[in-house]
Amino acid sequence: MSRFANEAAYDLWAESYPPLPHNPLMRAEQSAVLSLLPEVNGRRVLDLACGSGRYGLWLQPRGASLIVGTDLSSGMLARAPLAHRVRADMGRLPFSAASFDVIVSGLAVGHAPSLSAWMAEAARVLAPGGHLVYSDFHPAAARAGMTRSFTDAAGERHELLHAVYELDAHQAAAEQAGLVLEASREVCVGRELCEPFTGSAVFYSRWSGLPVVLALRLRKP
Repeated sequence: MSRFANEAAYDLWAESYPPLPHNPLMRAEQSAVLSLLPEVNGRRVLDLACGSGRYGLWLQPRGASLIVGTDLSSGMLARAPLAHRVRADMGRLPFSAASFDVIVSGLAVGHAPSLSAWMAEAARVLAPGGHLVYSDFHPAAARAGMTRSFTDAAGERHELLHAVYELDAHQAAAEQAGLVLEASREVCVGRELCEPFTGSAVFYSRWSGLPVVLALRLRKP
């Protein structure tokens, strides 16, 4: 298994990465995130670290006045079926303050070297009254030995670099950035993550009850 910089990893992964939740974990994660997402009709939305644009694609028919996808990986961004795409580091966004009413970010914050800096930058571009809804791999899953990895088109497995942030770290970063935690969801094996797949009986038996995804909704007063 190789391990290298995430930007290069995602560029490689982009070749086989569709703009939709393409495995049971991602479908369970997206369900959790969407359960927290506020009404987007008429609002400006940022799909932060959009990857191939799965959240932006879901938002398109739901009346948002603007949808912008941003990602550091040019390979992923090229696959995103979005009208507005910006290549950028999620810790240094090229947008003015209060540019968006809603920010959604799926399974990306763990790639940020500083959670507090990531949160502060999201809060900066979020308008007052706006919401930040995002997900992260659950710290309990990391402690249990799960890693973030993918298999490329050639069959080689690659591990992604990923920081582990505890729930209290998310809460502290939110408070420091002036955001209010309104709601959270956990995706647990055998509960929200229960879709059958090849080898799922062994997987569910081994990891039963383990939280694997944490999703949160924050509001900017």
